[in-house]
Amino acid sequence: MYYSPGEVADKTGFSIDTLRYYERIGLLEGIARTSGGQRAFTDDDISWLGTLRCLRDTGMPIARMRRYAELTRLEGTEAERLQILEEHDEEVGHRIAELEDQRSYIRGKIAWYRETTQTPATAPSA
Repeated sequence: MYYSPGEVADKTGFSIDTLRYYERIGLLEGIARTSGGQRAFTDDDISWLGTLRCLRDTGMPIARMRRYAELTRLEGTEAERLQILEEHDEEVGHRIAELEDQRSYIRGKIAWYRETTQTPATAPSA
C-alpha cells in the first residue's frame, strides 16, 4: 500500500516541507514515485519516520540523525548504531534529570505562592 505525502503528513505529524527536506538531506531514501512524479510512501517509510520523530523530539541533532540513517543502510554497522543510540539515551537522561530539578524548583515556587496567597482563617467568634 502506498500513501500520498498528505496522508503521511497526517499520520506522522511531519509537514510536507519537512518530508521533502528529510529526503533532500538523506534521512529518507528510496521513496517511490507515482507515474506523475508524486512521492508514494510505504508502511516501512512511515515506520522509519516514526524513528526519526522520536530522535528529533528527543533532541538528536540532524547531523547525528543523518549519520544514524546512513548506518542503517549499511551492513555490519550495528555496533556503531548502538553507540549512537546509547550516547543519545545518556544525553536524554541528563536532560530529564535537569528537567526534574527545574520542576522541583517550580513546585517549590508554587507551594510558596499557595501559602502566601491563602486567605488567613478568621478566628471563630464566641
